[in-house]
Amino acid sequence: MANPKSVATTRALAVNASAVEAPAQFLTFTLGEEVFAMDIRTVREIIQVGPMTTVPLMPGFVRGVINLRGAVVPVIDLQSRFGRPRATIGKKTCIVIFDAVRDGDRVELGLLVDAVSEVIDITPEQIEPPPNFGSAVRRDFIQGMGKVGTRFVIILEPDKAFDVTEMAQLCEAAQDVVPA
Repeated sequence: MANPKSVATTRALAVNASAVEAPAQFLTFTLGEEVFAMDIRTVREIIQVGPMTTVPLMPGFVRGVINLRGAVVPVIDLQSRFGRPRATIGKKTCIVIFDAVRDGDRVELGLLVDAVSEVIDITPEQIEPPPNFGSAVRRDFIQGMGKVGTRFVIILEPDKAFDVTEMAQLCEAAQDVVPA
């Protein structure tokens, strides 16, 4: 007869192994010719680009703020945040609303992207570490490179790429540059 403890341990290991290997879902979107992804669990909604209010003395990557059901939501121009020229608004341009965290509080942010593509499943074994060179995006902004078919998808690390504290410091620095 099998030892009940070893059977229970084997089952627990099998459950843990299957949980680790389970694919995660990612929302994919494009910026120019590149495809990016972010964990769908952080995404609240996707909206059309509408009127934005420009906020003076903000760095170039803060495109403005929108009124989202009575809440003021800053919109980050993702092209500009990645050190590229400001995004051009097109027919497929949209804003991805997601949850960021600042000082333990949930903060809604909008990301201006060229187009939203689809939600895809990526397993942990399909994710490679970020490249040491050759990326147009800061390495710490990248969680990994997802292998999807014959292409790679750049999986963003939202806690780094959209660090609200760092972006607030950049906003303060932009205000300090303006002479009184």
